[in-house]
This record gives sequence, C-alpha cells and structure tokens, in this order.
Amino acid sequence: MKKSVQLIILAILLAGLPVIQAFPQGILGKIKSKAEDKAIEKIFGEDKKNQDSKGNQPTTDPYGNQPVTTSGKTGNTKGQGLGNTAPDVKENIKNAETAFNDKKFGDARFAVRQAMLGVELEIGQKILKEMPEKIEDLPFIKEEDNVTSTGIGFAGLIIQRNYRKSDKEFGVTIGNDAAMLSAANMYLASGAYATTSDQSHKSTTFKGNRALIEFDENSGYKLSVPFGQSSIIIFEAVNFETEQEVMTAAEAVDIDKIKKELGEQ
Repeated sequence: MKKSVQLIILAILLAGLPVIQAFPQGILGKIKSKAEDKAIEKIFGEDKKNQDSKGNQPTTDPYGNQPVTTSGKTGNTKGQGLGNTAPDVKENIKNAETAFNDKKFGDARFAVRQAMLGVELEIGQKILKEMPEKIEDLPFIKEEDNVTSTGIGFAGLIIQRNYRKSDKEFGVTIGNDAAMLSAANMYLASGAYATTSDQSHKSTTFKGNRALIEFDENSGYKLSVPFGQSSIIIFEAVNFETEQEVMTAAEAVDIDKIKKELGEQ
C-alpha cells in the first residue's frame, strides 16, 4: 500500500500538474529532478541493494528457496573451480604406445602431446621452486605464480613469477615463445643499435648474454635476455629508480640453472 501511494506521488510529479506550474521553468526542473530521485530511491533503494553483480534481482524459484535471478536462471552459490593437476606423464606414454600399436594414430598423437604437456608443466614448477622467494625486499606473490604450455616441445612454454611490495613490482617471465623472442632478437641483430639516439631502449649484457633494456614512463623498465637456442627471460620493473637497480635485482635469478632445466645449450 505504501509503495502504491509513493508511485502515485511520483506519477504526479512526472506529469507536472498545474499546482506547480507557477514556478520558473529552471527551478521547476530542479524540483522535479530532486523529487524523482528521492521517490525512486525510496521505492526501489532497498531492492537495488540486493541486486547481483549483473544487476539481476535475486528471488526464489517457484518450487522452493533456491536463489534465482530475474533472468530465470538459478544463481550459482557453490563450486571450487577447476583443478590444475598436470597430466600423468607415465599414463599418457602408456596410452600412446597402446594406441600406436592399435594403429589409432590420432589417439597416439593426443596422448604424446598430453605426456609432453605434463613434462613441461613439471619443469616449469621445478624452475619456480628454485627461484628466490624474495628479490631485494620484494616478496614473491605465490598466487600469481603461473606455468602454461601448449605441450608441443617447449614452443609456447611460459613461466611467470611476480615480486611486489607497496607500489614497487618486479616481474620475471621465462619463455620459449616465438613472438617474445623475435622482437628482442630483431633489435639485437640490427647494426644500428650501438649508435641509436633513442633513449627508450638500448643494448646491454646480462651474465654474458646480449640483452635489451627499455624504459617507458608509464610501465617502467623492461630487460629482455635471449638465451640458449630459443628461450628468453624478461624482467619488468615498476617504480625502480635506476637502470642499475634493475640490473642488480635481475642478478638474483640464476639464468644458468634455468638454461640447464630447459635443456638449452
């Protein structure tokens, strides 16, 4: 009943009845706007607080108390997400052998890829375990550790770890990825890099490897170090004061050990 009366008042205000036509038009517009906002907030304010993130109004289904949205779909309230267990290498090798003997070559190829994926993910996790837990005074963010792979022989293997404290961040990305590798190699292979006047990037060396260091006012420093035959490690430093500070922080990562784990020469 109370809402019905409020809706009638709102309708009167929106209609602009003669009782308020004596006001100047500008003042009238402000009064109407304020009145509309107040009335709408009063009528719908409580309900709006209960909307979900998509603006749907929770209610119950016609058969019980299961939360649903106004779209008619049941709202999800449970679930632990997907697991990140690596494929079983031995099991997939066995499956590949069986499929190959049965001349099911598509199944054999799939099983081999799954085995390779399992190997790469294991290598990635091992590399992460051997990396420092702190660089300078920045602790690593465990939940942001990440290993991804396409499972086709290190082509697309990416290993990531971030170190962060306050507004300062140091990211480490190790990968065997053509797109990541080609940009740095193209610049380093260019004969112009030694005499460039562009202060946004320049060549340098890192632990005996040719490297490219860049600076951007918005994203900070980036040190790219190709190594071995087809791998690269990229350090991204946000809110570091100097180029030398970035190089010193990068020294904490054992690139020779990473190279060995990846089987690079």
